[in-house]
Formats: sequence, structure tokens, C-alpha cells
Amino acid sequence: MAKCNKQLQQPDTIKMKDDTVQLSDATHLSFPPESWGLTEQSLADVNNQLNETLFALGNGYIGLRACAEEGEQRANVPSLNGSYLNGFYESEAIQYPENAYGLARTNQFMLNVPNAKCIELHIEDEVFDLQRGSLDQYQRHLDFKTGLLTRTLQWTSPKGRSIRLHSQRLVSFDNKHLFAISYEVTPLNFSGRISLTSSIDSAVKNIEAGDDPRVGSAISGPVLHKLEVMQDGDFTATLHRTHNSGLCLATAQQNCLHTTASYTSTLQQSGEKIGQRFDVDAVQGQVICLEKFCSYYSSRDFPAASLLTTSKQALVMAQVQGFTQLAKAQRAYLDDFWAQADVRVSGDAALQQGIHFNMFHLLQSVGRDGKTNIAAKGLTGEGYEGHYFWDTEIYIFPFFLYNKPEIAKKLLEYRYQYLPQARERARQLSHASGALYPWRTIDGEECSAYFPAGTAQYHINADIAYSIKLYMEATGDTDFLLKQGAEIVLETARLWMGLGHFTRMRGQQQEVFCINEVTGPDEYTAQVNNNYYTNAMAQMHLRFAVDIVTQLQTQHAEDYHQLAKKISLDNAELDAWQRAAALMFLPYDAERGIHEQDDSFLNKKPWDFAATPKDNYPLLLHYHPLVIYRHQVCKQADVLLALLLLSDQFALDDKRRDFDFYEAVTTHDSSLSTCIFSIIAAEVGYHDKAYDYFMQTARLDLDNTHGNTHYGVHTAAMGGTWLGIAYGFGGMRIRHVHTEGGSGEQTRAQLSFAPVLPRQWQDYQFRVHFQGQLLELEVNQSHATYRLLRGNGVKLNHGGQVLELTTEQPVWMLSMPAQEPNHA
Repeated sequence: MAKCNKQLQQPDTIKMKDDTVQLSDATHLSFPPESWGLTEQSLADVNNQLNETLFALGNGYIGLRACAEEGEQRANVPSLNGSYLNGFYESEAIQYPENAYGLARTNQFMLNVPNAKCIELHIEDEVFDLQRGSLDQYQRHLDFKTGLLTRTLQWTSPKGRSIRLHSQRLVSFDNKHLFAISYEVTPLNFSGRISLTSSIDSAVKNIEAGDDPRVGSAISGPVLHKLEVMQDGDFTATLHRTHNSGLCLATAQQNCLHTTASYTSTLQQSGEKIGQRFDVDAVQGQVICLEKFCSYYSSRDFPAASLLTTSKQALVMAQVQGFTQLAKAQRAYLDDFWAQADVRVSGDAALQQGIHFNMFHLLQSVGRDGKTNIAAKGLTGEGYEGHYFWDTEIYIFPFFLYNKPEIAKKLLEYRYQYLPQARERARQLSHASGALYPWRTIDGEECSAYFPAGTAQYHINADIAYSIKLYMEATGDTDFLLKQGAEIVLETARLWMGLGHFTRMRGQQQEVFCINEVTGPDEYTAQVNNNYYTNAMAQMHLRFAVDIVTQLQTQHAEDYHQLAKKISLDNAELDAWQRAAALMFLPYDAERGIHEQDDSFLNKKPWDFAATPKDNYPLLLHYHPLVIYRHQVCKQADVLLALLLLSDQFALDDKRRDFDFYEAVTTHDSSLSTCIFSIIAAEVGYHDKAYDYFMQTARLDLDNTHGNTHYGVHTAAMGGTWLGIAYGFGGMRIRHVHTEGGSGEQTRAQLSFAPVLPRQWQDYQFRVHFQGQLLELEVNQSHATYRLLRGNGVKLNHGGQVLELTTEQPVWMLSMPAQEPNHA
């Protein structure tokens, strides 16, 4: 067997990072505050499972929790050695003790797939085991710029043999099927036998949810059936098939040992583990490096019969590249990402770390192939079973739209792919036409077994339509509208006419359009009539659908004719949509001057917060849903979210009164809540509250403030962090400007900003893609500076003043107005 060629570097002494910033209040932080990484300076014990989440790597398809290659060897230390694939799932029938028509029938859950990270290390007759011997030095570092997870340690065995171990891991952004490990071992005070066993372990299972529905799945034990094993030289692979969903998966590894010493290699199989063992005649001070290239290929992307062959070809190519070249490509991808998307905040190193951490994890978690989406926990854990929710469109989509618009488009393409299933779901719920998207899903089917907080959230349709509207305003991508977007918007708009009805409310003469028995974003208030958010977003949806039809009829008549014929759309429906939008009932309490969350919310008994023990939060884990539903209490932003998404429809004083009222009754038990409160607080002048709510969002996972990050990160809160900077402190909105054109009055989208600077910061800066341009906004105590970084020019609005950035004048610097006093 030929040795692979690589120039080996002799080890340096372990160096701790010296670029961290020491803060006076840093004692509460779990990690040293550094802008571009996360460093663990001692081996975690109590927080081990949490750190497995935080240091996880992914590429939008593969997700690897940050478990050591050797596995967790310490007794009584919690660990979840998870490897996940976006969109690869098992299914199971949902069992209802009491059945009903139209309930979701099948659950889908993301699988913990075979673990290909495994490397066992033996030194002579001793196993490398952190429970034994002494750990003399240790450091683990996640680098947001390189995408590498690096672990460096020095260990002395019970018999006194000392080694230095330096491992690096990456999950390739260039090839979604590939990850790689560089594993270096150096004997420091001895020469002798060192053995490395690289293997794939198929004895994996998913975590059980227990009493917390947010944690995992209801399945225990293995769900993969082994079909085939292949071992050929340095290549090892397994082929499995799921029992119910019928998906096939090839898990493969290709090993390459770099050493100047002599060694032997043997293939091994033991139970569910298969692999390759290298026995090396190690020489003191000389590095032994095992490069391990691994892949996952499934029948969702390739024919099942070709998976093993495809895996082998890909890994041979990866081995030719080598780990160093793969690392260079990873750095290049991230350099390009940060050049477009970087957000900088001066004056708070811990916050800067949180911002970069969140952006990095969003990039690692999002599907980029048009067939997958982004799960509530990303690819870092099994919480919520790997399902996709409305979180994507409302909290995460804007981040990608304004930073990597090509990824945003892929998220919309995912929705189009599953439009047929959405049509079928609408039929199941007795709608003769239209489409209803699932509340939670992987492969398009509704997976929510609890319909009051699942299927009843019909606003998912409007949320998807809103994201398409936002995409069109920001990109002008008419091709997408014609091929996919218009069909989604029109088919989902149809559902509102089957869901709502025209009626006269008690005591009113005018007819209105009402939507009953729905649940809004606030899941502590279920199955109500005329949820404000739902009705307001339905109104937006219907008007947008009519606007699309008008645009297509005028500018793309033949395309519209083909689409109308395909979905059997006629003018009578358009008239009904316009009428429903015009007469939409939007609850408002004139006495209080606030928008009512729904018809009954203000008549409910207020929740007794003073008598609720702190340990009883989140309420959903301590009170029956009926107890919560009958009270005036919110889990998260509901009306306030409408104030943000439909900002132009509300006066500032209304927003302030709504904020005051709903802040007092909201628990923020959902991680989706504080970012919205921060944005509205910034807009209405509650600067300190805006900052406090923002900080609760920005480091939610790093500081584990919700106490469940060990089951996976909170991707919606991560997206909400960017929203808090751009929409909140930057005051960014899209306004519609009316202009006169050759065909009469026209409307175009224009970016608008109203920046404020939190008093805790020196300055901040973020970038935005808009209509083919790349812009940058920098705000300090005296000026707001707008820069055109890419493109030919764009008009924007700053606090009511119209600016035009051009190649001739790419920079505008404007004085910041004196910040108004904090109204709160």
C-alpha cells in the first residue's frame, strides 16, 4: 500500500489565543470574547453537551456535532454524538388515541445517521482515554473565518507516555456531501507502537423527546437497515435504507496516512463498526497524520444503485485535493461570504462574537439546493425533529435575501417543489381549491400532531407570500415570478376565501370579512376568531396576488394566460379577493387605542405573573394548554410582528401604545419574541429596552439563556439578531415610491433607513444587497455613512431625505440627529 505524500510539520508548543478582549463584565461569559471565533480553554464537564452544539460544523446538508473523534469517554458526562443530513428523514404513522378527520397522519423526523468521524487511538498497550492519565494542556477553537474546528491537547498516559494531539475538521461548502478530518499525533517522550483506527459506526439512534416536545423524536433505537458493506483498500462504506420512508444512504470514508515511519494497515469489522487500522512504528518527536475524507450520499440526490460508486469517486477526488486544499477552498468561500455580509459593532466584544457566531451558524444550517430548507435547530441537534417552520420566511429569509440572495431564492424554490403537497393538504381540510402549506414538515407533508398550535396557524400561507413579495422588491427577479413565485402566491391566496367569510359583526352596519378558528404567531392563544396578525397578513396576501395578476396581464400576457389556464383562475376570483381585502376585519380597541390580538383577547382574565414562580417558565411545560388559552398572556410577539412586517400601515403612536400593552402580557417563552420587541422598541424611541431585548437575542445560544441549546441552536433567534441590527437600530424598511412613467403611475421599492446608535456602542456597520447593488451603512455618534460597494447606483431614503448613490458619488455622509430621550 502506497503512502500518501505530504510535507509534515513538527509540532510547536500549544499557544493560547492572545487576541481576546478582556471586559470588566466578562466573568459571566462562557467563552473569552473574541470577534471571529469560539475558544474552549479547558475540557468541559457539565457543559459538554452544550458545547457539542456550539462548536458544531455544517454546510447546509451535513451537520456534525462537536464530539471528539474518539467519542465521549468520560463516565456521567452528557453527550449527544450526532451526525445529521438536511432532508434525510424517517417517517412514522402518528398515533391518535382519539381520531378525527383531516388530522396529520405521518410524522417525519431527521435521523442521526452513521457516525463517520470515529478515530480510536492506542499508544502501545494503552488506549487514549481522558478518564485516565493526565490532560496537561487543552484547547478547542471554532474559527468563523476558516470554518475549521481545531482541537489541540497534550496528554500523558497512566504509564507516563506523553503525546500531542492536533485535530482539524471541516464540512465542505464547495461539496455538500463531503467533510474531512486531519488528525495528527506526536509522541513526545517515547518511540513505540501507535495505532489509529478510522471507522464508521452505524450503532446510532435518535434522542427521545420525553416530556418536552421541543427536544427530539418519539422513536428510540436504530431505524436504518443495513444493505451492504464495501471495503476496498483505504475505502470503507456502508449502505443503509430507512424502514418507512424508503430512503437509501451511503456513508463512506477514505483514509490517507502521512508518516515517515513504517506501518501496517488492516481492515476491520466489529458489530456495527467497520473501518481500517493503522499500526505505526512511531518515532519520538515525529508527526503521524491521518487524513480522513468522509461523504454522505442519499437517494434523495442520486439513484440508490449508484450511491457507493458515487461515494468512492468523490472521496478519491477529495484525497487528491488533500486536507490543506480543502481548507483553502473553505476559507475562500467564507472570505466571499464575510465580504458581502459582515456586521461590525464597536464597543462590545462579546456582542460582536455573538453576531458572528449567529451568522456563521445560519450559513452552516441553511439548505442551498432548492430541495431542503432550514430547521428550527439547524443541523446542530434533534430539537423539533429537524422540521422546517414559518421561522424560515419571517426570521431567517431576510438575512439571506440581503446577504446571499442566491440562497434566499433556493429557499423559495423549496416551497415551490412542495406546492403539490400543499394543494393536497388543502383538500384534506375541505378546501375545494388553493393550497395550504404545512406548519411543520421536512418533505412537504404536515407533521404537526397538535393542530391548535399547528395546522390552525394558517398564516403560514401569508408568511410565504410575504417572503416572495420581499424577494421581488429586493431582486426584481421576474423569471422566478413567472416560473414559480406567481403560482405559489395565487394558489395560497385562494385558501383565504374558503377559510373566511363576509358577515356583519354585532352592532355594525357594514359588512366585513372575518377569518375564524385560527391561531396566530402567539401559541399561548389558540383557535381564535380574527387574529389580527393573520387577518392583516391575509389582506396583504390578497392584495399582492391581485397586483401580480395585474402585472402579468400587462407585461407578460402569454405567461399569465398559461398560468391562469393551469390553475383555472378567473376574474370572479380576483374580484372576490379585492373585496375581501378591502373589507378585512382588523380588531381595534378605540378606548385603549390598541390593536386587539383577536376578538376575545381583551376579555380574558389577565395572567397572574406576580404569583407565577420563576421555575414555572416556560408556561407550556407547567400548565395545561387550556389553562394558558383562557388567560390574557402571550408566548411571543403577535400584533407587534404585524407592526414590523406591515410597518407603513401604522402610526408611530399606535405602535407605541401596542408595545406598552403587549410587553406587559408577554413571557417571551419563545426564542422568536425578543428580537421583534427590540425592533419595535427602537422604532418608538424606547432605546434602552431595544438594546436589552436585542442583547437577549444576540447571545441567546452562546449564553444558553433558554436552557435548551444543548439540543440545538435557535436559528430563528440567530436570524432575529441580524433583523435587530438592520431593521431595529438601522431602521431599515422597504418603502413604495410612486413615480410617473410612460404607462402612467408606477410603484417601485426603495430602501429606507432611520438609524439610531445605542449608547453602549461606538459605532456599527452592516451591508445589504438590494436590486443588484451592494450597499454599506456605517453609523457612529456623529454621522451615518452610506457606501455603494458594488453596482451602478441606487436611490435610498435616510430619515425622509432621498439619496442617490452612484459610481461618481458612491459615498454619502449625513449628520446623525440628536437622539431623542428614551420614552420608556
